Amino acid sequence: MDVQRPRNRSRFLQRSSAAAALTALGIVYGDIGTSPLYAFKVAVQAAGGNVAVSAIGVASLIIWSLVLVVSIKYAALILRADNHGEGGVVAMLALLGARDAAPRSRHAALLVLGLIGAALLYGDGAITPAISVLSAVEGLKTDAPALTPAVLPITVAILIGLFFVQSKGTGFIGRVFGPVMLAWFASIAVLGGTALLRRPAALNALDPAWAVGFVLHAPVGVSFAVLGAVFLAVTGGEAMYADMGHFGRFPIRLAWFAVALPALVLNYLGQAALVTEDAKALDNPFYGLAPDWAHYPLVLFATLATIIASQAIISGVFSLTQQSIQLGFLPRLGIRHTAADQEGQVYLPFANWLLAAGTLAAVLIFRSSDALAGAYGIAVSGLMAISTFLAALIAIQWGYKPWLVVAVNGGFFMLDLVFFSANAAKLMEGGWFPLLIAGVIAFLMLTWRTGVRLVEAARAHLREDEATFLAGLNQAVPCRTDGIGVFLSAAPTGVPLAMTEHVRHNHSLQKRLALVSVTMVEKPFVADAERATVTRLASDIDRVVLRFGFMDDVAIPAGLTCSGLFTSAELDKISYYIGRETVIADPRIPGMAPWREELFVSMQRNTAPTGSSFCIPSKQLIEIGTEVRI
Repeated sequence: MDVQRPRNRSRFLQRSSAAAALTALGIVYGDIGTSPLYAFKVAVQAAGGNVAVSAIGVASLIIWSLVLVVSIKYAALILRADNHGEGGVVAMLALLGARDAAPRSRHAALLVLGLIGAALLYGDGAITPAISVLSAVEGLKTDAPALTPAVLPITVAILIGLFFVQSKGTGFIGRVFGPVMLAWFASIAVLGGTALLRRPAALNALDPAWAVGFVLHAPVGVSFAVLGAVFLAVTGGEAMYADMGHFGRFPIRLAWFAVALPALVLNYLGQAALVTEDAKALDNPFYGLAPDWAHYPLVLFATLATIIASQAIISGVFSLTQQSIQLGFLPRLGIRHTAADQEGQVYLPFANWLLAAGTLAAVLIFRSSDALAGAYGIAVSGLMAISTFLAALIAIQWGYKPWLVVAVNGGFFMLDLVFFSANAAKLMEGGWFPLLIAGVIAFLMLTWRTGVRLVEAARAHLREDEATFLAGLNQAVPCRTDGIGVFLSAAPTGVPLAMTEHVRHNHSLQKRLALVSVTMVEKPFVADAERATVTRLASDIDRVVLRFGFMDDVAIPAGLTCSGLFTSAELDKISYYIGRETVIADPRIPGMAPWREELFVSMQRNTAPTGSSFCIPSKQLIEIGTEVRI
């Protein structure tokens, strides 16, 4: 029995890893898995010249880009830079301690850089569903050119439906993501492998000399255009790191090396073989791999795969928005949990419809996947370059030898810059669109963060210190009533403004009081045992500091349960007091530019109610109006 137990445990771990890897195929690799629909075609068209020669060179560039950028840089290296198992730009900022950076410090510069990287994901999030679904539906034109006018309306209808169902949650469709994408990868591998058997000379693309030779011998303008198009084949690779916390490092690597990478390589080789055999197939080489009878089923299958890919990036935007709100980079927005048993499934109505507007605008402005290719890539290449740079700083912080980090990450950073420069050449062709979205989001993030600092500075000036308040408490409050009063405070010191105002107006307090503040820590989750710190201020007054991670649900009642101060019966009788602040932009007070302060005030007035953000029952919540000038 003692020998059998480890064996059973090993089999269980293998099954768990395999199941997680299967799910990761749908969530993590949906985007990169649908890139063969458009990446190879756009790159060969950009190369021009002899199609047969260009096809092999482009296929070689794509394959070795997948190896260098996705397999080595992301899978082997950047996945190591985790924050307690979580990945993504926000997790990197937390690791580097940049969230609470002082203005004009080195960490403040890193914060700005990281927020730009996070904002670039929003630009990517608007383009990915548009180009993915549009490229799939365009397959209808292969056998039925008369349906060309219907491509755009069908795409718009699919995307509107996709954003409408977000409020239902992804749990009902999440279970089929993995199996569908496994079938997709198997299908594209078979399609590519079949064409490769007919013309095995395309295997020359596996030789990196073809990739290097193509770049060196082509004119500089052509090389940059091709590299910008080749990068379309690796977009989606950044999801490896962003989604690491959902599946773990090993399942993500297993899904990539065992399924996704071999299937993608076979398909790109097959497209190269097809185009070298028939140059006319370049009009749509992906669908050209399939026999005529399979075109319409393949269009339906590709559309389903692109919907899955789109869902993955939409869910990623929701997750990033939630993390940014928790860390104070965005105002509180309404967040709905769509699955009682899976806390990671959230729906943010405002973010959903803002993303929907961006995606539909992209479809209606660019109108074809070829035109959208000009807009795609610049946001992701910028995000990849920022991630490589931040990962280098983390590696040095963790004690790796600086010369080794510079040599390895520096090489990949230069590669990222090459891809970014190649995509930047498409700025006027559409690259401006995701950059515009990213620029607006980054500016709003920085404005909100700066405004919150100014508000807290104003609060600190108005806030009474504990010793002074307690010394005059008996005189100011002649009446103490039965019950429990919990006053929420933005700071772990001083008396909450809501409490001061309550005493000034009512001259009474409950016999038992708690001053509660929330601190966001720079890790994803906080254990219940570490959740609450209690300090006794007086015989009947406690200060409670609740700690939450940036992936935690910020729930005050649940946090108070961890403090041990109250029984479950008492929790239902607590009266929660919170300040409802009216922020006024005062030009006489130093701060941001007046128009930025007005923008912050507008954002602050449209945030979600604080009580609902902290999961406080509305029947137990009392709001007290306060005024703060910045």
